[in-house]
Amino acid sequence: MTAHEVDRDSQVGDAVQTEKVNLLGLTRPQMEEFFLAMGEKKFRAQQVLKWIHHHQADDFEQMTDVGKALREKLARVAEIRGPKVLHEGISRDGTRKWVFEADNGGAVETVFIPDGRRGTLCVSSQVGCAVDCSFCSTGKQGFQRDMTSAEIIGQVWQASRAFGPRKNLGEHPITNVVMMGMGEPMLNYEPVLSAMRIMRDDLGYGISKRRITLSTSGVVPKIDQLSRDLDVSLAVSLHAPNDELRNQLVPLNRKYPLADLMAACKRYSDAITHRHNTITMEYVMLRDVNDKPEHARQLVKLLKGIPVKVNLIPFNPFPHAGYERSRKADILAFHKFLNDNGVLTTVRTTRGDDIDAACGQLVGEVKDRTRRSERWQASIFHRAEQPDSNAAPAQ
Repeated sequence: MTAHEVDRDSQVGDAVQTEKVNLLGLTRPQMEEFFLAMGEKKFRAQQVLKWIHHHQADDFEQMTDVGKALREKLARVAEIRGPKVLHEGISRDGTRKWVFEADNGGAVETVFIPDGRRGTLCVSSQVGCAVDCSFCSTGKQGFQRDMTSAEIIGQVWQASRAFGPRKNLGEHPITNVVMMGMGEPMLNYEPVLSAMRIMRDDLGYGISKRRITLSTSGVVPKIDQLSRDLDVSLAVSLHAPNDELRNQLVPLNRKYPLADLMAACKRYSDAITHRHNTITMEYVMLRDVNDKPEHARQLVKLLKGIPVKVNLIPFNPFPHAGYERSRKADILAFHKFLNDNGVLTTVRTTRGDDIDAACGQLVGEVKDRTRRSERWQASIFHRAEQPDSNAAPAQ
């Protein structure tokens, strides 16, 4: 982002300003450009970034090492505005879920999952989702819009505020961030990239590259672009071992079939620099749909030659989903077969399902532009109106 782009909605200086710049979503280079456009020194960017992301400041008057004149100038042309918290829920297992109000209406959900010394924040990237996986509650809500970088990093900022001031970079509840909330991150690429850069920056949240994971349904060109732009961990929402089944579960597969997706994963693994170059393959376990022995055999063959870890996810039900969770015995058998055949495999523990915070349950509030939600609701009504073929005939 150039100084002109940062300042496109406001004229810094003596002229009248029309819209304040939200500093929350600016990366370090963007923040430096912003201060240069104001006629200030670049080091001011470091001061302000620390106040925003280390101390979660939302008022320039809190910035005691910034001169009064500059604080007043900033107050005229800029703001620090995170998403408004509409609701916070805490599960019996310690999982926390926030519902945040998005600009221009709608709401998104963010989840924090504690696990000993590890604390993972699951972050959303779109209001709704543009992909429409058949087993995902978010997809059934339709799609409203992409989120801005300020709205994306704002979820980390608000969660950090909820945990209180950070003492140092090594003592913070949020140790990991996964872009696995509402939306397909690769279809909102630039704002997501900016947000992840702030997460990694020591002036931001100082999270290491292997502790930030981007999950995608398989947008092949963006996987290649990400390997050039930023070194983070990659997860793929796989869910099926063959194209015929994946076309049903993940419609994006019709555009980027499995052969293309697996080739992109191999290229990504070869390109990233940290030694933990394993790609996580997410596989939701759907009863009698993708959990049979032949599916396990196909999956082993599909993943051959790619450094992967498979994460089996017991399906988390939602109303009118049309799917059921696989039997425990089938999940364990699937898990054993993969491990016995050299594919490192784990089974994800369901967390936060009592507050609808588990994987696949996030819905938020979406003003659907696609009418997908309307069509889904109509299909539910249509099925309910159909006579039960198994019912006894009327006497």
